[in-house]
Amino acid sequence: MSFITEIKTFAALGSGVIGSGWVARALAHGLDVVAWDPAPGAEAALRKRVAKAWPALEKSGLAEGASQDRLRFVSTIEECVRDADFIQESAPERLDLKLELHSKISAAARPDALIGSSTSGLLPSEFYETSTLPERCIVGHPFNPVYLLPLVEVVGGQKTAPEAIQAAIKVYQSLGMRPLHVRKEVPGFIADRLLEALWREALHLINDGVATTGEIDDAIRFGAGLRWSFMGTFMTYTLAGGDAGMRHFMNQFGPALKLPWTYLPAPELSEKLIDDVVEGTTEQLGQHSIAALESYRDDCLLAVMEAVNATKLKHGIAIND
Repeated sequence: MSFITEIKTFAALGSGVIGSGWVARALAHGLDVVAWDPAPGAEAALRKRVAKAWPALEKSGLAEGASQDRLRFVSTIEECVRDADFIQESAPERLDLKLELHSKISAAARPDALIGSSTSGLLPSEFYETSTLPERCIVGHPFNPVYLLPLVEVVGGQKTAPEAIQAAIKVYQSLGMRPLHVRKEVPGFIADRLLEALWREALHLINDGVATTGEIDDAIRFGAGLRWSFMGTFMTYTLAGGDAGMRHFMNQFGPALKLPWTYLPAPELSEKLIDDVVEGTTEQLGQHSIAALESYRDDCLLAVMEAVNATKLKHGIAIND
């Protein structure tokens, strides 16, 4: 079976932070977008989020014909997906809701249209169980802000056709993304499993009175975070092994993995822990609004990506590498 990979119309179901990010990215790449969300005031909120993201998208470069005016908001699932070349669902993380949504989406969609879900942890085999033509159904898990960050994890279910995975990868690449094929259905996929481990340990450090939220963020942003933006964990540790590389690093630091440095299980979310986290992040925010920090975040991401790409070219490394 063949699937559409050159898309002109993008359907987005769900218009929260993630859904609106997909809409903004698709519009910026010159596509027509049809959106649906049953929440009261959803259309106005979506258009506001897209308008807020647009300056960053203009800085990163818009495709020919890109326009916020190419967004159309509709009142039914059927109208949203009926003529779509590609469909992306970004509804809340509830299995019962996903099952119902995808049953309706897949029944109304064209048979050659791929259907993606933005779920961050639910397994596609579960929520695509009652879908029509489940072989074209995949997970396309992005990262916030979706309109700027290129990573998207692509996961197939038990009934997903290998051709659908490859077709979805081509579609996401056409949207300027860096697809990562997750070979097996595992809860949390790849990136969120890593992030969740860090998040659990951060909460333990707060719970035990070791550090504040600001100090933990500083430990990341002035240390490992700077390296992660261009090299990741394994290559960083390879260099830490000196000329002997990763084998020396593993031999030297491997035994430390047996030391009880980390807890692994999450701490109990007591009212005190929640209050400590909220008070710490409130202090970090200071007088800045969320909107102001979103704009700051976007400008920083653009600057980091531009700097990394420029440095790659300087060293003869392909930008996509």
